[in-house]
Amino acid sequence: MESEATFQPQRRKAALILLGVTLIWGATFIWMKQALNALEPEIERYGSFSVVAFVVAVRFGIALPLVLVCFPSVRRGLASPGIWKGGLLLGSLMLVGFVSQMVALNDINPSTSAFLTSLYVVMTALLTTFMSDQTPRRGLYWGVLLATLGASFIQGPPHLSWGWGEIVTVVCALFFALHIVYTQRLTLEFDPLQISLTSFAVIGGGCALLVLLTSSSPVSMAGEVLTRDGVLLPVLLLGVGGSFFALVALNIYQRHMHPVQAAIIYTFEPVWATLFGLGLGLVPWTWWIVIGGTVLLSGNILVELTSPDESDGGVVHSSEENG
Repeated sequence: MESEATFQPQRRKAALILLGVTLIWGATFIWMKQALNALEPEIERYGSFSVVAFVVAVRFGIALPLVLVCFPSVRRGLASPGIWKGGLLLGSLMLVGFVSQMVALNDINPSTSAFLTSLYVVMTALLTTFMSDQTPRRGLYWGVLLATLGASFIQGPPHLSWGWGEIVTVVCALFFALHIVYTQRLTLEFDPLQISLTSFAVIGGGCALLVLLTSSSPVSMAGEVLTRDGVLLPVLLLGVGGSFFALVALNIYQRHMHPVQAAIIYTFEPVWATLFGLGLGLVPWTWWIVIGGTVLLSGNILVELTSPDESDGGVVHSSEENG
């Protein structure tokens, strides 16, 4: 087992890298917005669901070969049933989360979506408690409360009516929470790079299948999307940054933290998205940005200050890491 002296720097390094992941995820809001703004004619002609599903398929279609090129050793995992089962589970959870979130956005406003999606932090804590023999520390629970409130209100008070869109977004939050929990388990059991490769294949292939099932002219739509001015650069950034770098880093470093700690860090994504949107004039200024951001930051600081020097409950290191 790793010594206490070496664990704390490793955990802090993981926390900083995961914070960088949320920064990139925040930027994906801008890149996706730019791509969809350029694709308004295609969205009107083919429907938003098919167009977004195709963009996500291309995004992971870019990330997958990058993993193969940058980490050639991952090819050994392609012969492992365990790697494919792990990739199928993580990829399916993320695919359902992506699809349910983008479908629900057609029926609810962004502040409500942000609030309900942020419930994945609470759900991660609950799932961890039910699926583990060890209960998270009390400081983590307070961090969960503050981070959830901060992420919920950074775009203004949510207005809930509990229609179809709200229910689907709660389902989205549940699948994101499950993804966090199972990422923790599977990347400790299997090589995280190999798991990344197979999960990317599942997400990209799943979205491509959705395009075929929902579009009457998938080939024509693909050609128009890829040749539309203002689309290729944002989609390339989504693939390289949002999928390849961010998710590979997540799979490598999240295993060094308690899953609830990781979920709390991930709540910084709407902070960065709001700040980027504010700078580009896509988001109006309100004092809720300061209030929500302050509460969210307080939750993260609380968790960091109350974290012990040794591994939190539920974090187990593989024999390979222990040497």
